Amino acid sequence: MFIYSLPLFFTQIQLITPLELLLIVFFIFIVSYLTLPLPNKDKECIPLKGLSLYQYLLYAWVGHLKLWVIFWPFFILLNISLFVTDSLAIQGHFTVSSWDEIHFMLLTPIIFWTLSIWRNSTNTNYPVGAAAARLAVLTVFFEYALKLVIRDDYPRIFFSCQDIILDYAACF
Repeated sequence: MFIYSLPLFFTQIQLITPLELLLIVFFIFIVSYLTLPLPNKDKECIPLKGLSLYQYLLYAWVGHLKLWVIFWPFFILLNISLFVTDSLAIQGHFTVSSWDEIHFMLLTPIIFWTLSIWRNSTNTNYPVGAAAARLAVLTVFFEYALKLVIRDDYPRIFFSCQDIILDYAACF
C-alpha cells in the first residue's frame, strides 16, 4: 500500500503535509485504541490446524479466530495484489479501466477483511495490536480514496498514457 499513491499525494496533490497526515493517523490510532472493546478472556478461539478454507472463512466471519490469523494473510495478499496491479499499470500493461476493474474486484475481500478484523479484535492479548490492525484496515480505504483521486484527476501522471492506445481517452 501507498508505494505509488502516497508520493503522488504529497508531490502532485499537495493537500496536506506528511507531518499533518502523521498526526491524523496518530489521532485515529488513539481513537481506535480507546474505543476498542475489552479483550474477551473467556472466549476460546478455534485452532487453525485442520481447518478447511471454508471453515477458516466462516470462523473469521463470526469472530472465532485469533486476530493475527485473520490480519496477516489478508494483509500480505492485499499488498502483493495492489503492488502488482499498480506496477503493471505504471508500466503500461493495464489500461485505466482494467486498473479500475481489478480494484473493484479487490473491494469485496477488503470489506470481508474489515468486518473480520472488527469482529476478531477482541481475540488478542495485545490491545495495541488490535488498534493497529483496525488502523491498517482504515488505511486501506484511504488508499482506495487516493486511487480514486489519481484515477479521476491525475491519470496522465500515474498511467503510461502514451503506450495505451485502446483506452487513451481515459487519460484525459
